[in-house]
Amino acid sequence: MDILVAEDDYASRRLLEVMLLRWGYHVKTATNGADALEIIAAQETPLLVLLDWMMPEMSGPEVCVGVRKMDITGMYIILLTGKDRKEDIIIGLNSGADDYITKPFHKEELKARLQVGERIISLQQTLAQRVADLEHALKHVDQLRQLLPICAYCKRIRDDKNYWSQLEEYFAEHTNTEFSHSICPDCFEKHVKPQL
Repeated sequence: MDILVAEDDYASRRLLEVMLLRWGYHVKTATNGADALEIIAAQETPLLVLLDWMMPEMSGPEVCVGVRKMDITGMYIILLTGKDRKEDIIIGLNSGADDYITKPFHKEELKARLQVGERIISLQQTLAQRVADLEHALKHVDQLRQLLPICAYCKRIRDDKNYWSQLEEYFAEHTNTEFSHSICPDCFEKHVKPQL
């Protein structure tokens, strides 16, 4: 899975990159918040993001706010910071982060939180696919409803409950259509005129 690491400190960024590569991630890096936001805005952006709180140009929470304005579905953001006050955690999560890890962190804790992120991303992708499948199925149902069984003799229509009704009754029940009766020119010539 692709992951973006946004960290301005070279040593910390390199340490994270090596660790993540060992765990099988494909790592993209950014050295400041503006670059991180630019990478996230690009196509094929990583859905898993590690953001340092304190970065040049844009802080981690500011990047979170920018990302959530983009309305990217399924992105999981973890803030990394030395700030550990409850107020800071609330600010971080309210900015749009999904998780929050204080430095120094234990590498196994980071790994576990990344796995949680992967599970959530996977669930969101599965849900999005099921919604798309459902929308497709509903379109198919609408098409099926448009295929109306009609009697070749009396021109009555069969509804979903296998009840046959006059054309006018069926359309009045299923649409906002109103009918006015008239006689077409062919029927006038064929049926009405001979009786005159």
